[in-house]
Amino acid sequence: MDNELLANRIRERLEDLPNLKELRMMGGLTFMYNDKILVGVYKGDMMVRIDPAKQDEVLERNGCRQMEFNRPMKGYVLVDETGMRTKGDFDYWIELALAYNPMAKSAKKKKK
Repeated sequence: MDNELLANRIRERLEDLPNLKELRMMGGLTFMYNDKILVGVYKGDMMVRIDPAKQDEVLERNGCRQMEFNRPMKGYVLVDETGMRTKGDFDYWIELALAYNPMAKSAKKKKK
């Protein structure tokens, strides 16, 4: 999927969230929610931050694979176009990321 089309699809889905920011990082576009990575666009795929305890389960879904960034990234998966063709499939990934967000560690650096 084209990066900008996917980014727009994500923007539309998340437009009602407060505290949402977009940042260019990790070679793509990252959507931050409450200062935590939520989802992103990486080389045409959707990057989804998930509960690491659910990783094996979600990796069995169509179009989903482990994210690797110099090493396997626990708690992050990539979903290609085949895994998010329908609104239901797309919403599944967004909801999974939103459900984990309150438990995820913040990307903000702690002040010393």
